[in-house]
Amino acid sequence: MTAQNRSFDLLKDVDVRLSVELGRTEMKLKDVLSLGEESVVMLDRLTDELLDVMVNGRLIARGEIVAENNRFGLRIVELAGSEG
Repeated sequence: MTAQNRSFDLLKDVDVRLSVELGRTEMKLKDVLSLGEESVVMLDRLTDELLDVMVNGRLIARGEIVAENNRFGLRIVELAGSEG
């Protein structure tokens, strides 16, 4: 094992924040303040588009929602930079 591999092994247990972005929108503050329990906010992404998978705010992959054991999950479809 090289010194570089040993150094990388030290980082494998570091916690990172993984998030999945469904979409975005821009709203005026007055519209945000008027949101209620039955409000619907339209996002900029279509239902058949892949979702962005972010680690600490950086795009690493794209995926699609799956349901398993009454929970949402994510299937990675492509890694960032590997489109084609």
